[in-house]
Amino acid sequence: MTMELLKAFLIGGAICAVGQILIDFTKLTPARILTGYVVAGVILSALGIYEPLAEFAGAGATVPLTGFGHLLAEGIRKAVGRDGILGIFTGGLTASAGGVTAALLFGLGVSLLFRTKERE
Repeated sequence: MTMELLKAFLIGGAICAVGQILIDFTKLTPARILTGYVVAGVILSALGIYEPLAEFAGAGATVPLTGFGHLLAEGIRKAVGRDGILGIFTGGLTASAGGVTAALLFGLGVSLLFRTKERE
């Protein structure tokens, strides 16, 4: 278990470090960097590179936004094989529905439990 945690920490940390470097040394906005991460996950998944990385690093590769791009690409790939051209429109939504729903519900729960403070 220690080795799995170490691999997840190193790969996830490397992905985050690249994002920090992009923030510090480029004029890219955070929104463009985040979008770039999702697109990079889709491209790496299409090239067959991201699946072995996700198997190696576990949550270190599936939790960052590149993992979301990989999830979308895999969902679309499977849905196209099953449903044909209609899978292009439904695959990503079906594959990511559980994670998106969980994020929304957890966000709603936290917003109900805590109040924001005004900045001075």
